[in-house]
Amino acid sequence: MERQVIHCDLDTFFVSVERLLNSDLKGKPVLIGGSSDRGVVSSCSYEARAYGIHSAMPMRLARQLCPEAILVRGDHDLYSKYSNIVTEIIEQRVPVVEKASIDEHYIEMTGMDKFFGTWKMTQELRQLIMKETGLPISFGLSANKTVSKIATGEAKPCGERKIDQGSEKPFLAPLSIRKIPGIGEKTYPVLRNMGISRIITLQEMDVFTMKRVMGENGVMIWKKANGVDDSRVTPFHEQKSMSKENTFQQDTIDMTILRKIMLSMVDELAFDLRQENKLTSCITVKIRYSNFDTHTQQMKIPFTASERVISEKVLALFHKLYSRRMLIRLIGVKFSNLIQGSYQADLFDDRQEDLNLSRAMDHIRMRFGTKSVMRGFALPEIER
Repeated sequence: MERQVIHCDLDTFFVSVERLLNSDLKGKPVLIGGSSDRGVVSSCSYEARAYGIHSAMPMRLARQLCPEAILVRGDHDLYSKYSNIVTEIIEQRVPVVEKASIDEHYIEMTGMDKFFGTWKMTQELRQLIMKETGLPISFGLSANKTVSKIATGEAKPCGERKIDQGSEKPFLAPLSIRKIPGIGEKTYPVLRNMGISRIITLQEMDVFTMKRVMGENGVMIWKKANGVDDSRVTPFHEQKSMSKENTFQQDTIDMTILRKIMLSMVDELAFDLRQENKLTSCITVKIRYSNFDTHTQQMKIPFTASERVISEKVLALFHKLYSRRMLIRLIGVKFSNLIQGSYQADLFDDRQEDLNLSRAMDHIRMRFGTKSVMRGFALPEIER
């Protein structure tokens, strides 16, 4: 049976949502992100991209490139609402959906040709989403996830592209290697140093050469360049929360120890968030006293995966919660109200140095383990 997979991507999603609420933004360069010069761009319109602006760029540089750009702070709760509306529309009409991020979905359509024309159904679904939400969206249809994702990219803005089975290699051949999912800041320079800029060059190479140079990652890149991808469309199940607790062998009131443990838990949980491409908007601190009385305090915050932002809130919650001046038996930190999102650190109030620090620590943890590095805990100590 011929496999059929749809990839769909909401075009400049954050900007498009803001334009639903404010029609004055249409046709103008728009930047979504932190308002300070130390912030970064979370999303930008196509009009802003014409100036060389892209997501994760320092906001100061973006505003220099396009002084007339309109800056919008952003509202992730609003974006999550529209994302969920799109997901519900899709889930009501197709058998298997994978929500890859807040603005991306994969849809398994294999076998649907028995009942409908798959391409016709794809087109009708896209039109329905745009009619129901008012949001522009692009679709790609092919035999696998990789080719469909690349097809979506080629269909943008607000278009659709079908790649027939057997035509994957000719479709991919003239494209830049940057189009291959998984080729990022580290892999791209390696391939360029090998003289590879177009996918056709990868197609013409021997797979064993790629494996010798880049290991198993080289094999994966070679397969994708040749339009081969056996990965399945996996139904999405949202994780509701993640937490860590520490029970002391000996009850303590040592604020230095308590503070260090809380911030260590925050660091590990924030790392887990970023590894899973998630953000949290609810922080809970838990205390169990030596008499086994247990108390919790929680706080709603803007969606984030930033250690700096979360640490400040956790310490503030502990300060509110710890009022009995009794020995503590257990302490815990919990992140809840999680959403899927491919944005690292604080989404709308990033500072470039925080992003750089988080990325550097994540790289070390991935290589040497989660406890291999932690921040120098320079925040003021909790009062005794």
